[in-house]
Parts: sequence; C-alpha cells; structure tokens
Amino acid sequence: MRQPALFARTAALAAAALVLAACGGGSDPLASGSGGATGSAAPTDTIVVGSANFTESQILAEIYAQALQAKGVTVEKRLNIGSRETYIPGLQDGSIDLMPEYTGVLLQYFDKAATATEPDAVYTALQGAVPQNLTVLERSAAEDKDAVVVTRETATRLNVRSVEDLGPQCGQLVFGGPPEFQTRPDGIPGLQETYNCTFKEYRSLDAGGPLTVAALKNNDVQAANLFTTDAAIPTNDFVVLEDPKNNFAAQNVVPLINKAKATEVVTTTLNDISSRLTTENLTALNAEAASDAKPSPETVAKNWLSQNGLA
Repeated sequence: MRQPALFARTAALAAAALVLAACGGGSDPLASGSGGATGSAAPTDTIVVGSANFTESQILAEIYAQALQAKGVTVEKRLNIGSRETYIPGLQDGSIDLMPEYTGVLLQYFDKAATATEPDAVYTALQGAVPQNLTVLERSAAEDKDAVVVTRETATRLNVRSVEDLGPQCGQLVFGGPPEFQTRPDGIPGLQETYNCTFKEYRSLDAGGPLTVAALKNNDVQAANLFTTDAAIPTNDFVVLEDPKNNFAAQNVVPLINKAKATEVVTTTLNDISSRLTTENLTALNAEAASDAKPSPETVAKNWLSQNGLA
C-alpha cells in the first residue's frame, strides 16, 4: 500500500475522523480531548508510542511499549490512530515518537519514485528517505505484505494463481479494501499499471479487518486487499495470489522513531525485538489475537515478551 503525498496536519486530522468512522473506530487518539495530542511535542522524558488502526500494528506497538517500560522508560500509548496519512504528521511534529512500520510502504510514502523491491535494497533506500528528524532502527525478518486475495472457489473457477493470471478477468470482479488502497501507487493504480487489472467496482472497507474478510466470504467482493500474515487467510482457506512482477515491495517490520528519542536504551531494546521477530511468529501473534478467547493486543504482546525473556 504505497502512500500519497504528505498531507498538512489540519487536513490529516480531519481525514482521521472519517477513516476511523469507516473502520468502526472510536474517537481519534490524536484529537483534543481523546488522549491530549493537539500537535504539541511530547515531553522529553516520555516515549509516545502509536499504532495504526489494525490489530497487528496494535500488537507490535504494545510489544515496543511494554519492552521499553520494562527497561524503565516512561511510555505513553496512543493506539488505533488510523492510516499513515494521519499519523506521519504526528511523528513529524513530535506529538508521536514511535510507530511500528513496514519498510516498503514507508519508503513509497516518502519517495514516490522509489523502485527498490528486495528487502536490503528497500531498507537502504528507506534510511535515506525518512525526514531529518526521524530514523528507522534495525529491520526485523518479519514481513507482512499487502496482497490480492480471493476465495478458493474464485481461484478455481477463474483458474488463477497470480495477479497476472487475474489481469484479463479483473473487469468481472468487485474489489474490496481500505479507502487509501484505491489511490496508493501500489494499490489500484499499481495493479492497473503492472497487471492491466481494472476491477468492475471498488468498495471501501477496512484495512485487513473484519469488514473485508466478511465481504470476501460472502461474495460481496470477489477480490480483496489483505495482509499476508492475516490469520483469516488460512482460517477461511483464502488464496493469496502471487505477485510475480513485485507490485508490492518488501515489507519488513521496522521501528520508525523520533531521532531525538532514540537513546541507547531505547535503540538497544527495539533492535533486540527486531532481531527476534519472524514472519512465522508474527502470523502466530495474529492468530492468537483472532482466537476464540479474543485476547487484547496488550495481552498478546505481554505473552510474546514473556516467552522471549524481554519483559
């Protein structure tokens, strides 16, 4: 999900309310009266940890926050903020200090002309693309990529294994995904350019959440944007279509942090987390959160940190 141009702070905050309402979220954590952030910088002795508005991001943010707290760092959490268009301005004005991010989409957000797709090349390019007051710490092996996903029935009926196979038949299908996927360079525009895939209709749903999963299961949409570590994919026997032309770049989990807050303790702690995160255990974290017990992201993160001796 590559990103459009950086919005002004005021426009981003206005858009946040719409995004959160569409996703069933509550009040905007960046708005005045719902966490206190109004664009003013966080206290110098506090790390403000944010997350996007999907479960995996919230789990990763909790892992960062709890691990830092275990090291004696003062932490404030502002989770479920919304899309990148909403929280990046907060990082730049200092009202948020730390976000879990993904290398490929973050690179495209800051550099629309970026062409790197392989993990090392993407990470190297990203280090030079982030704004001067921000930095990315070590990337993890854990990767969660955007994907075009269909049901097993659709894959069999259309005889498709890849987005390239799907291209000539896209006009028959309704596509579902988050509002921003419709305009991001590797969203609908990228699929059109790379695979000549133009869908019959686009339905704005949520970012890899229950609305998208339900719409795909119920055949309200026949193809959808989900994340490759989503537990709903194996649970529902969905098919992740291959991306042979690398429309979606490498997406390794990486901490994006206010450079002024990247102290030795903070950096060491977050790099230690990155060294332990894998795609397999990221998928397992999502599966745990989606289990019948429905543990909170806070509990899922606490369990993982305990298992890894980090808290």
